[in-house]
Amino acid sequence: MDKLMFIQTGMGIDVHGQNITHASVRATQNAINSNSMPGIREALPEEDLNNMKVRVKLALPTDHDLLDEQEVKNVIPYGEVEIEKVQGGMLTTSGIVLEDKNDKNDQMYIVNASVEVGY
Repeated sequence: MDKLMFIQTGMGIDVHGQNITHASVRATQNAINSNSMPGIREALPEEDLNNMKVRVKLALPTDHDLLDEQEVKNVIPYGEVEIEKVQGGMLTTSGIVLEDKNDKNDQMYIVNASVEVGY
């Protein structure tokens, strides 16, 4: 990405099931769901949304190798999407194990996301 234009941040939690992809998708959605970039098209090369570059940085507390990057990329509607994983986020207790929610333990997975937009 040569020109960074916009940064959005979010947080996502998987309370039950210990699924790092679910928490990452939620964090990415949280980052972009309350934003609008009305002037972005005019700022992009050839005024084409497909020329937008998006870097999704995810601070993951665990299970980096289990992240389904394509599911996270699917959250972003336009442009070329890159995923960057860094150590971070949080593991904490949910206080209860619910087998019907596929819990393996009582851990909640908390992921932070930074969505960088440019070209």
